[in-house]
Amino acid sequence: MTEKVDVLLVGGTAVTMNPAYDIYPNAGIAIRGDSLVAIGPADEIRAAYTAAETVDCTGQVIIPGLVNAHTHIPMTLLRGLNDDLRLDVWLGYLMPLEREFVTPEFVKLGTQIACAEMIRSGVTAFADMYYFEDAIAEETANIGMRALLGQTVLVFPAPDAATYEDALVLCRRFIERWNGHPLIQPAVAPHAWYTGTPEMDRACADLARAYNVPVHTHVAETALEAENSREQNQMSVVEWIASQGLLETKLLAAHCVHLDQSEMVALKKANAGVAHCPTSNLKLASGIAQVGEMLEMGLNVGVGTDGPASNNDLDMFEEMRLAALLAKTKSNDPTVLPARQALMLATIGGARALHMGHLTGSLEVGKRADLVIVNMDGVHNRPHFANNPDAIYSRLIYAAKAGDVQHVLCNGRWLLRDQQLLTVDETAALAAATAVAKKIDAFVLEREASPYNKLVLLSGVKRQESFEVQVKVPDVDKTAVFTFLHSDQCKISRHAHYKQYDHYFIFDGADPDAARLRHREDEFIDEDEQVYQTRSRLTLTSQAERQEFPNAVMLSRSRYLAEADRSLRFYREYFAPAQELEVCKDRLRWHILYQDTDFAINLDKLIKPDRPGYFLEIKSRTWSRTDAERKAGLIAMMLAQMGVPLDTAERQEYAEIAMNA
Repeated sequence: MTEKVDVLLVGGTAVTMNPAYDIYPNAGIAIRGDSLVAIGPADEIRAAYTAAETVDCTGQVIIPGLVNAHTHIPMTLLRGLNDDLRLDVWLGYLMPLEREFVTPEFVKLGTQIACAEMIRSGVTAFADMYYFEDAIAEETANIGMRALLGQTVLVFPAPDAATYEDALVLCRRFIERWNGHPLIQPAVAPHAWYTGTPEMDRACADLARAYNVPVHTHVAETALEAENSREQNQMSVVEWIASQGLLETKLLAAHCVHLDQSEMVALKKANAGVAHCPTSNLKLASGIAQVGEMLEMGLNVGVGTDGPASNNDLDMFEEMRLAALLAKTKSNDPTVLPARQALMLATIGGARALHMGHLTGSLEVGKRADLVIVNMDGVHNRPHFANNPDAIYSRLIYAAKAGDVQHVLCNGRWLLRDQQLLTVDETAALAAATAVAKKIDAFVLEREASPYNKLVLLSGVKRQESFEVQVKVPDVDKTAVFTFLHSDQCKISRHAHYKQYDHYFIFDGADPDAARLRHREDEFIDEDEQVYQTRSRLTLTSQAERQEFPNAVMLSRSRYLAEADRSLRFYREYFAPAQELEVCKDRLRWHILYQDTDFAINLDKLIKPDRPGYFLEIKSRTWSRTDAERKAGLIAMMLAQMGVPLDTAERQEYAEIAMNA
């Protein structure tokens, strides 16, 4: 008497990835509903089971469905948009664009395209971190894939939440809706320690523990991140997130490129999963993770593609192969991460990293029917040798390609048959994506049209009071300036001493309202000549002609200000100026009241470019032509009292002096 099941797979080679790494050269697999009922030699399975559907897999290999351990799937719609940039600059380009375009409809469309691509490359489960994760879950469940989906939490405004408190509320609702779903595992996803606060991370850990769901976050992706954590937190990245309680959760740590041994030990003790993303880490020059060492320690390591905007594909065959090759190069040992272990990372290893090893990742009775059937007869995969039992792993890792995937089954449901997608309308999705790309192109072209647009979208700007009257005079007598400042004619309201480091970005053919961007870092100096405070600002000035009054006082240009909260290198790469100038000066500044009018007086020693003597600057904000003329007259009077001739005034700004030097 035979037992009835829904599907029988017969023939072909079953690579189980079970604890014994059993291989059945002529296999039979019985499937009922969403689960694997039996696996063994084909003759035994045929004798014990009958099915409504029998699939002949002769000449093919049956493997567990691949697990993409870390990605951002809606970013298929941003694929190839801004490549060959550092991670921080890439994010600087991307995040403003996401705030403009990312909606529930956007992420659903991106999910359709991503799932189509992943199914075609044999992926049945993935870990995602993005915005509007509820909409991603709806689309993923409809398509029929298994996923750990992390709702992103950031300290600054995101497309779906103005604050991290709003994001946490959204995340709680997401968890309550999807927790316990047969395909969707909701998770909390604080983006990274450097895009959050201790309070935010602790709240994320508390939320994950309350609902017993995973936490998905980026960890030690770049050397800069690791260095910043040690400088700012006096701890390594893993120590820092541990101090916020994240290691007390079911953690999935993405990247982990720059870990020391103690951090690996801490992750191992926490039973954390690690998502190794070799292509993305190479493309962004983030480095090569010490996967061999992690595996020796017994860490749960999986392989991920990262997002399709930073990889730029979701091909897990390519990722498995690269993981194996890089591990050998990193360790200078060709025996590290052999083919069988590489396949393990993309199957049961990835499932364990996602805390799903009890459900998927291997072909074992009782587990979900998540499997892939791969054609091994392509010209790139012939001939076949049988003298080594591990040869099948070598063929899968070093020769097989995503295009060899013939059939995909997830949770007992066919997603791909004879290379035909069954649950995604690929043609319609690609047509919709083309329309979205045209809108994004228009947005990017407008942004790139001027430095002003780029600055607004990056940081936001505020308009400074529109105009300024000023005069600059070289080679002044310091004593005469000091005498004036301490005379009865002048009342000092405050005084400061600082060094200024100015970098000017010059743009060719730019918007006439945005000719020059200045990155300024001020170091405030105390009486002991020690730096006690720093600040950084961006100032965008226009090309509009300056107007000179008869007394050589200039009416200066309008300006825009923004906070400079990133590195100078970031701004250099983000704005890509045609030319860069550097000016350094030691500045004494006094804010004074002269004839009931506010002025600033600067006494500057120009260090770079090196100029002898001191420059005197007198300036004041103004708001009308009449006011500007009155203040220009007062400046002329002050210069006269200092014995400074007007005809010695310098018409150039410091940037122009540097340019001419």
